[in-house]
Amino acid sequence: MTIRTTTPNLLDNVPIPVQVKLAAAWTSFMFLYIYVDLFNFYKPGVVDGILNGLVWRFDISSTLLTIFLVSVSIPALMVALSMTLPAGVNRATNLVVASLLIPYSMFNAAGATWEWAAFYGLSIGLEVLLLAFILRSAWTWPRTPAVPAGPATTDLREDLRQ
Repeated sequence: MTIRTTTPNLLDNVPIPVQVKLAAAWTSFMFLYIYVDLFNFYKPGVVDGILNGLVWRFDISSTLLTIFLVSVSIPALMVALSMTLPAGVNRATNLVVASLLIPYSMFNAAGATWEWAAFYGLSIGLEVLLLAFILRSAWTWPRTPAVPAGPATTDLREDLRQ
């Protein structure tokens, strides 16, 4: 009787917990979200509008800036929540928040001209892809716990190999 043992390859992918995948996706989304807003300052007339007290067609006010702060805080909070909430609540929260952010992300194209279609198409497309990854990861979250690795399960695996 021979027992086959395999040595792990350094390039093998170790399983990544769903919480880590979600936190990484929310972090990527947050950086992309912020960079798109920063790059928007380079559009002609944007900075002049801000200096004149306008963002899009809205007067700059404490209410508007509070809304903007809440908007950019959502992905940042989701990074922490994805790592700390219990699995069931975590799954539901990610499904709800990601679903609500898809139309919100698409709103960025409102009023855009064809000249800026590539910029908005790419940025919104990448945001929606990240949100779709979040939705898929949360939706397919395993419902049963994995078999823990350790001495108790090692004996079980040895029996299977024989």
